[in-house]
Amino acid sequence: MNIKIINRSGHDLPHYETSSSAGMDLRADLSEPVTLQPLERAIIKTGLFIELPVGVEAQVRPRSGLAAKKGITVLNAPGTIDADYRGEVGVILVNLSNEAYTIENGERIAQMVIAKHERASWESVTELSETSRGEGGFGSTGVK
Repeated sequence: MNIKIINRSGHDLPHYETSSSAGMDLRADLSEPVTLQPLERAIIKTGLFIELPVGVEAQVRPRSGLAAKKGITVLNAPGTIDADYRGEVGVILVNLSNEAYTIENGERIAQMVIAKHERASWESVTELSETSRGEGGFGSTGVK
């Protein structure tokens, strides 16, 4: 799938690191470093503008290493970029650690997964089909 992109960041375009990668890393496009204090959040711009085909979304997800090692994650994960959005791609980062963290220009801050999706129409009914699970939720299938 070809996707139109404008890159105003001065960094390479997002790309797949391995032949089996689902996501492409997004890099911070900053004129100066941004420090996130514990529990602080900020929108970090990428310098990227994309034009997705209708029926496709871009999902912005945390980088597992950054989350596990530093406590930095994407606040609304996964964030959705819709096909009709034309603004700059931004990443809402939050610092869930107990220490300040400084984001540098060009740092890999998140990953983006391109995914097809369906549009749904609601069919109003008076009852739903039975399943073995029924109304069980939030841990009802067990813990082991």
